[in-house]
Amino acid sequence: MLEALRARGFDVLTRNHAEAILAHDFAAETAELVAALTAHRIAIADIVAGGGGESGQTQRLRHTLSDAGWSKHSFSVRIMVDGVEREAISHEVDHVRFAAAGRLALEIEWNNKDPFFDRDLENFQRLHAMSAISVGIIVTRGRSMQEGFLPRISAWMEANGLASEDDLDRLGIGERTRAQREAVARAVARGMHFTEAFARIFVANKFGIATTHWRKLEDRVARGVGNPCPLLLIGMPDGLITDADLPVPPAPRDLFGGDA
Repeated sequence: MLEALRARGFDVLTRNHAEAILAHDFAAETAELVAALTAHRIAIADIVAGGGGESGQTQRLRHTLSDAGWSKHSFSVRIMVDGVEREAISHEVDHVRFAAAGRLALEIEWNNKDPFFDRDLENFQRLHAMSAISVGIIVTRGRSMQEGFLPRISAWMEANGLASEDDLDRLGIGERTRAQREAVARAVARGMHFTEAFARIFVANKFGIATTHWRKLEDRVARGVGNPCPLLLIGMPDGLITDADLPVPPAPRDLFGGDA
């Protein structure tokens, strides 16, 4: 089933027999995940208007997963010595799928600081050691998406005639720091077209090297972070990005599937 993701350009990496475990013990649940990811689309307007953070596109994916039974869950661990509680720890995971064979834990890291990968992987490691989860899954920006942001955002801006700060303000996507606006202005003063200047500075500021993306995740797994937990790592490809506007999920819904 993971071949369906690879065929559509997703980066897919498994560790510690995760692919075999998913195929034999979690076939239906893996199919749910594959269907949600292959159907997912990310609007450039959401990326720019959201400032790079978690916006409508991530909410849509969270809603899709929650509707399929991948809900937010907090694992509670208590250490008892002679009937006395010595330690109580909770591990919160954004999406957990309960199944007959065990539990799958999934985190979406769209655009956090890259140390969040350490947190997720180490969390999976601890939960697996306690037999609380069978496989840990991380979904993040893939290699082609990371490389495609600059040309895709530049082309979208040109197609929509966004050639000045006034144009951005008119569409409600001008909320940036003074330093970011000034950086664009300096680049324009040096002769760079506004569209290119904005796109370059926006991508560098919002989706830079120190944020959560495929290469940073690969680096950590290569160092053994998360071992020996079975891991499925998925990088979303450039092909998911669309110029079309997409509906925003209803506001009252909790992003993780609960009631507001």
